[in-house]
Amino acid sequence: MSQNENEARGFYKLNWLQRIGFGSGDLAQNLIYQTISMYLLFFYTDIFGLEAAHAATMFGVVRAIDVLWDPLVGTFVDKHNPKLGKYRSYLVFAGIPLTVLAILCFWDGMADSNYTVKLIYAYVTYVGMSMLYTLINVPYGALNSSLTRDTDEITVLTSTRMFMANVGGLAVSAGIPILVAVMAGITEVENLPIKMALFMGLGSLPSFIFMPLVPAIKKAVGKKNMFYLFLSVAIVGMAMLYVITKTMNMEENMTLIYIAQFIKSTGVIVATGYMWALIPEVISYGEYTTGKRISGIVNALTGIFFKAGMAMGGVVPGIVLAICGYQAAAEEASTLPKDSNAWFMTMLIYSLIGLALLFFCFTQCKERVVMDKKDTENVKVSDLWAEFFHNRPLRVVALFFITAFAMMSVGNAAGAYYMNNLQAQSPLAQEGILWLVCVIPAMLLLLAMFIISKYELTDEVIDKINQEIENRK
Repeated sequence: MSQNENEARGFYKLNWLQRIGFGSGDLAQNLIYQTISMYLLFFYTDIFGLEAAHAATMFGVVRAIDVLWDPLVGTFVDKHNPKLGKYRSYLVFAGIPLTVLAILCFWDGMADSNYTVKLIYAYVTYVGMSMLYTLINVPYGALNSSLTRDTDEITVLTSTRMFMANVGGLAVSAGIPILVAVMAGITEVENLPIKMALFMGLGSLPSFIFMPLVPAIKKAVGKKNMFYLFLSVAIVGMAMLYVITKTMNMEENMTLIYIAQFIKSTGVIVATGYMWALIPEVISYGEYTTGKRISGIVNALTGIFFKAGMAMGGVVPGIVLAICGYQAAAEEASTLPKDSNAWFMTMLIYSLIGLALLFFCFTQCKERVVMDKKDTENVKVSDLWAEFFHNRPLRVVALFFITAFAMMSVGNAAGAYYMNNLQAQSPLAQEGILWLVCVIPAMLLLLAMFIISKYELTDEVIDKINQEIENRK
């Protein structure tokens, strides 16, 4: 079949500028949202002055709101066709207010207010930021399946997306501690939080080695075996990190800690990075069984479930810290600076760069595989749950998302506490932080391995489904 015939059937091949443009959307979102995921809880407890239990409750409330908000966004996106693009237009419309609220989340302008006012301010800015993030993330997820039906191209797109997402993750995890220190006036190299930046950066570094190899790895061992392999690698790294921290002096054995962190992160990055490639598959499966290609609704569903996982991941650290009696470190004992203005300026820089990247993504992502207006004008919120109940592969992916994002959220939020002079905490608090970094994530990964064993859409099945869909037209 000729290239023109393939494109007429939706099997488009993209050039590298388009692939990078698409990936820049995830890079942008990670610059903003990974900062929230990794450092906002720490900012709330150690700089803004919230109690860990109150922060945990707020994280849970925000995610509960998301469960109601995501299906509304998914339905709205599928029913409407803005002039700037069915999905990509939201990169612009929601990107600007998202940037503003993300910056305000790290503003300590309420420092002189009473505790209740500060808590209300935190709720308003965090809830608003999260709702706007959904308004970008749901249609952005739908972009993947709207650019092409070609499974090989989707694999390349997903690998590119995850590679660039981890560029953002690396810039956040390693860059935030350094930039905050510089903004706080620390310029001497020996006083910068280099060890923390290196440890946190190793959470993203393996992506540059392994994500480009994902298509070859998947071809060599198969989709499910790739998940089993890298989930196991992550568990081994977590076990190593726990044993090293419990039995050795951290300061004298940082090299071993870095190695364990790298092994753990390698497994997490590949397994959780590739799971996004499953979304276009379940969208095609849904179109095959119902005749509707409701990408927005499917991405809203996955949004609900990954945010449910993030809700667990956001609530658990605060609860564990509260139970273990965590106490915010004094200024002189804290590895990270506690200068609120430094945190605000850092978030300002990251958010503005993220906004520029959202605009670049918008220019490179032209939707080609979308349903006509007549096919989506009757889309309603109830379609979301109808799709969930009849689409078994989607249910498996949803459960995997819950588990994977719970694991990542717990680990991400705990990393700053682990490297912020852990030995200064009480033995009980140290154990609690270790459970957050190693034990709880490992338990969740074991559950994720069981869940993914139930996934039934092989590449061969998906190719047949896509061909059948096209033959119907």
